[in-house]
Formats: sequence, structure tokens, C-alpha cells
Amino acid sequence: MTIEHGGALDRAIARFGAKRSDWLDLSTGINPEAFPLPVIAPEVWNRLPDEALLNQALQAARRYYGVAEGASIVAAPGTQALIQIVPELAEPGEVAILSPTYQEHHAAFARAGWAVMPCADIGSIPATAQAVVVVNPNNPDGRIVAGDELLGLAQRLQARGGFLIIDEAFADASPEVSIAAGAGGDNLIVFKSFGKFFGLAGLRLGFAISGGEIARKLAERLGPWAVSGPALAIATQALRASPELEEFRGRVFARRARLSAIFKRVGVEEIGGTALFALVRQRQAHTLHEELCRRHILVRKFDYARDWLRIGLAADEPDFERLEQAFKDISG
Repeated sequence: MTIEHGGALDRAIARFGAKRSDWLDLSTGINPEAFPLPVIAPEVWNRLPDEALLNQALQAARRYYGVAEGASIVAAPGTQALIQIVPELAEPGEVAILSPTYQEHHAAFARAGWAVMPCADIGSIPATAQAVVVVNPNNPDGRIVAGDELLGLAQRLQARGGFLIIDEAFADASPEVSIAAGAGGDNLIVFKSFGKFFGLAGLRLGFAISGGEIARKLAERLGPWAVSGPALAIATQALRASPELEEFRGRVFARRARLSAIFKRVGVEEIGGTALFALVRQRQAHTLHEELCRRHILVRKFDYARDWLRIGLAADEPDFERLEQAFKDISG
């Protein structure tokens, strides 16, 4: 199963030319503004990450995500690692995945021998499913399933020995969407991505919130020193920075409003998205994708929905103006 992701800038450069610095990459859902990095003590670079450093990061994450006292939390080198491990923690059966969505969930379960059933909504999940995956808010359309509906689903799955995975990679900008506070049993696993909202995807850091048995299995599979010391130190500081975070979050929403305003002015139909990206519909979306690439602007196209494009946030006003002008030039 070949999966195309956003961020494939090297391939775009190879085909359309120019230097990396000439490109405006809007193909990912990563915040273009990186959260300020703290000063990192030299020993954090020099030594293996110890238990104290890991525990500081986990405690900061517990508070930030509102994790219940009885729940467990595990740090991993990115949520992608968790996505690949979890399907291997139980005997294969049937898994329902609310689709279309982030395709790595399908790939990981299929690789582990599960029968994967794409489902359009909660109501179409078959009673035979032993596991369910919901990306919430969804990537790429931004669909949000209400928390009480998800918690009810987790209880129904528990009754038949199953479990629910909620991938909240894009929930940080809108924490009211999260059901992390409801996790604590092995019937519910919540994934959290640190890098997207904080604009630090290169750290490769994510968290799983679950019951104790799932957390134990995850930690065992990840092994010692799964997350680097610098990543743990940076996350600890960022997750504790309450006043700065509110301003940071406000700038995300300001950029998102700016992006929507451009679509209205240039006549592009916006049909969904999250705080970190928009999903638009264009009849000739792949042609538009190529025309933008010729202007060294990269957005995300989809093979399964050829009239969709996902467009991320620009960092500053000149980049927004560049995007708007490109739309005008292409249509005009």
C-alpha cells in the first residue's frame, strides 16, 4: 500500500526545480510558527535521557492534556510509532476506521493481519468490529465526532473485549474537542501529537493515553530511551507555558482566518479542515496542484478524491499574499 503524504518537497523540487528556500510548502498540517525553544543544558545532549527527565515531560503532558489521575501516559518518538505498534498488541480481527482519513491507520492494521473496514460514520460501524479508529478532528476534512458519542462507543467495544483508538493529532488548537480526560481503561487509547500544533514536528514526539495494561505493552515495545532527551526537555517547557500558549494559539486562528479570507476572494470552495489546514474542492484540483507547483507552491492532493486539495497555513503576510496572487494568476 503506497501512501502519499504532505511534505514531499524534495520530489517537487526534483520535478519543478528551484531551491528549497524558493518554495512555499503548504502541504502539511504543521504550524508554520515553531514554539520558542528553551535553553537546553549541555548534559541533556551528552547523556541518555534519564527517568527524571522522562517523568517531568510526562507530568507536564498529563496536566496539559487533562489526563485523569488513574490513566497512564506513554511518550513515543512520534504518533506514527504508536500507530504502527498498537495493531500488534491484540489478536487480529475486524477493525472499523472512519474514512477517508489518515491512511497510515489502515496500513498498520492491514500489515498486522486485521480485516480493515472503512466506515463513513459511527452509525455504520458493524457490531463485529473488535477495534475502531477515529481521527478527531479528522484529517483531511475536519469532521468532529462528539465526545459523549465516542465515550459511548468505547463502552460498547469494551463489552465485547474491543478497543477504540482516538487520534487527536489536530486537537491541540481546539482542546475542547479532546476526550483525553475520559481515557483510563484499556478500551480507549488516545494519541496526541506534540509536533503539529507546536510547529516542532522534527522532534518526533507523541503520547498515548490509555489504561495501565496497554501502556505497559506500549512501553515494552518502544524500549528504553525511546524519546530523545532534547525532545523531552523542549516538550516539558512548552507544555508548561500557559500564558504564552494562549497567544500562540491565537496566532494559529488568525492565520486560519486569513487563509479562509483568501479562498472567498479568489472563488475557491472551502469544504472543511482544522485550525492548521483547509480542505478545498476544485473540479480540476490536480491541474491546480500542478500550476501551483510551477509557481513553487506545494499543497496536498489526493488520489482518492481528485477534486480535493489540502492547504496549510502560511507563516506571514508576504506568503499569504504570494498564495493569493498565485490563485489569481492561475484563474485569470
